[in-house]
Amino acid sequence: MMMQELNNTNVRQMALGIDTETCKHQPIYFGVVNINLDEKTIGSVDVWRCGVCKKKFCEEKQLGIEEIADLVGMPKITPDAKWGVTVCKLQQAKYKWKLVKLKQHEEIKHECLDEQTISLKVDDFKVKDDQHWSFLIDENINRAVEI
Repeated sequence: MMMQELNNTNVRQMALGIDTETCKHQPIYFGVVNINLDEKTIGSVDVWRCGVCKKKFCEEKQLGIEEIADLVGMPKITPDAKWGVTVCKLQQAKYKWKLVKLKQHEEIKHECLDEQTISLKVDDFKVKDDQHWSFLIDENINRAVEI
């Protein structure tokens, strides 16, 4: 095995015999992605990483929203999905973005204006729509993203 291959997290996990699905995760704070609107932070995504298997977990924090989150604790994600944020160009500031799990070629449900649920097509882990866009968490850890 070449040294460059060992830098790949999946290869390293296989070499060490670590299964991310059966690991007893030990989450450690890894970083944050700040979500900005007009240079003002309106929320963030906290990123946690297991100290054993290196799997990442994300938690959404929207400023001004006091509702209880759908999931308590570290939300799970399948190995074929990536953490992302969808941004709706039609919504107002605090409801403009949402943490989602994006898969390669799939449709995701999005609650848009007037609580209407629409399907958004995902291709190459990105939302393909004129009124919506997305970005991946892994590419923006410890950065601010202007929406």
